[in-house]
Amino acid sequence: MSAEAARREVPEPGELVYVAKPSWVPAFFGFAAALAVCGSFATFMVPNWVYAIIGTVVVLALLRTMIRSAVRSYFGLPRKQRARGAVLPIETIGSPRGE
Repeated sequence: MSAEAARREVPEPGELVYVAKPSWVPAFFGFAAALAVCGSFATFMVPNWVYAIIGTVVVLALLRTMIRSAVRSYFGLPRKQRARGAVLPIETIGSPRGE
């Protein structure tokens, strides 16, 4: 380890970023929405309205799950966060050296 690396201090980040947890719910939501829409047109082994009803019920259940998850993760965040702006280096603008 060089002396320069030992002296170098890395400041603490100004803001923290919280990433959402991975989930399969959006993928299932898309599949159920497609089932609800396609159920209006496609008839395969059962009447088409059965697919539409199943898709709609699953879409509503998954929408409720997504909203509950978002609310829980929102209220799980810390209440206050110390905001600190980034210090920008000062640059002076001079005339071009070619003239």
